[in-house]
Amino acid sequence: MKSVEEILQAARTAKYEFSRMVVDAQKASLEMMDVMLRKHKVEILEANGQDLTNAKGKIPDVMLDRLRLTSERIDEMASGLRAVANLDGPVPDIEKEYPLDNGLYIRKVRVPMGVIAIIYESRPNVTTDAAALCLRSGNVCVLRGGSEAINTNKVLVKIMRQALAKAGGPPDAVQLVEDTTHESARALMEARGYVDLLIPRGGKGLIKAVVEGARGVPVIETGSGICHIYVDAKANLEMADRILYNAKVQRPSVCNAAEVCLVHKDVAEEFLPLAAKHLKEAGVELRLDERAAKIIEGRAAGPEDFDTEFNDYILAIAVVDNLRQAIDHINDHSTGHSEAIISDDTSNAQEFALLVDSAAVYINASTRFTDGGQFGMGCEIGISTQKLGARGPMGLYELTSYKYVISGNGAIRE
Repeated sequence: MKSVEEILQAARTAKYEFSRMVVDAQKASLEMMDVMLRKHKVEILEANGQDLTNAKGKIPDVMLDRLRLTSERIDEMASGLRAVANLDGPVPDIEKEYPLDNGLYIRKVRVPMGVIAIIYESRPNVTTDAAALCLRSGNVCVLRGGSEAINTNKVLVKIMRQALAKAGGPPDAVQLVEDTTHESARALMEARGYVDLLIPRGGKGLIKAVVEGARGVPVIETGSGICHIYVDAKANLEMADRILYNAKVQRPSVCNAAEVCLVHKDVAEEFLPLAAKHLKEAGVELRLDERAAKIIEGRAAGPEDFDTEFNDYILAIAVVDNLRQAIDHINDHSTGHSEAIISDDTSNAQEFALLVDSAAVYINASTRFTDGGQFGMGCEIGISTQKLGARGPMGLYELTSYKYVISGNGAIRE
C-alpha cells in the first residue's frame, strides 16, 4: 500500500503530464473508462458484494443502499463518464483579452486547479463522478473513500487507471488512498504544496472535521442538507403533497432530501392529514411541533429535530403563521443547501427566492433536483453550501481557476 506522501508526489508529477494532453485525448480517457466499467461489471459487483457483507449491521439500511451497486447503477456510472466527456470543458478558455495603452496585451485564461483531493464516505458513484469531473476539467485527483466501500473503490480505480493508460494518459492522474484511517485523512488535510483543493463529501461530521482540520490546504465546504419544503397559504395542496412525498421518500439518505416541512396555518388542517396519510404509508416517522400535533398524529418534536439531517424516513413538521416566519425559520435552521416553496402566489414565491439564503431555492419543485446531473453538468463532485467561490452543485467550471497571461514587446514600467 502506497503512503499518502508517495501518492501525492506521483499526483504532482501526473498533473503536468496530464495538462499537456489535448482535450480530445482527455475525452478519450473518459470514453475508455465508460467501456471498461461495463466490461468489468462482474468484477465490480463481486467487490461491492464483499463490501455490503462487511458493512451489514454496522451502518443503517438507508446507508447500505448508498453503498450498493447493481448492474443498472454501474451502467449509470459509465454513462455519466461519457456524458462528462461530451461536455464543453472550461479549459483551455480565454475569458477575456484586451490591449493596454502601455503596449501590454492582457489575457485572462481559465486553468485547472491541479491536484484535487476528495475525502468521502460510502458512495461508490462518487469515485467515478469525481474522477470524471477532475479529468475533464484538466485536473488530477486523489480519492480517499470510506472503509465501507474500499473493495469497490479499489476495483473502480484500477479500471480507470487502466483506461487512462490505454488512452495514452498518465495512470497516476487518478489515485486511491487505500489507507482509510484518520491518519490518511489528516495527511491530506495538511498536504500544503501538494493538494491544490480539498473537497469533503459526506455527512456533517466528516465535513466539519475536514474544514476545521485543514492546515494550509484550500477546502470547499460541501453540504449536509437540512432541506425545507414550505407549503404556502396559496399552495396547490395536491401539488404540495406530491412534491413533499418525492422530496422525503424517493431517496431519504441523500443530502437533497427534505428533512423539514413548514405549513402555513391557513392550510394546515387541510394539508397535513393529506400529506400524513401518504408519508405514513411509506413508513415515514413524523415529528411534530405543538400546532401540527393538534391536527395529525406523530411523535412530539424536540428542538434538535429541526436541526438534524436525518438521512432516514423521518420528517419534522411545524406550522407557521406567515411567509416571513417560514423564511426566518429556514434561515435560522437550514444548512444552506436546498429549500422549496409551494405557492401559486407569484409575489410570495419571489420574496421566498430573494430572502432564503441557500444555494438552491425552488418554486413549486422538489429539492431532489439539486444534483449536477439534473442541472446539466453531467454529474457533480459535491454541493457547496458556502458563498465564497463555488456554490451549489460543482461541475467542471467550479474545478478551475484562472491566471493572467500578459504579452509585451520589451515593455518596462516607468
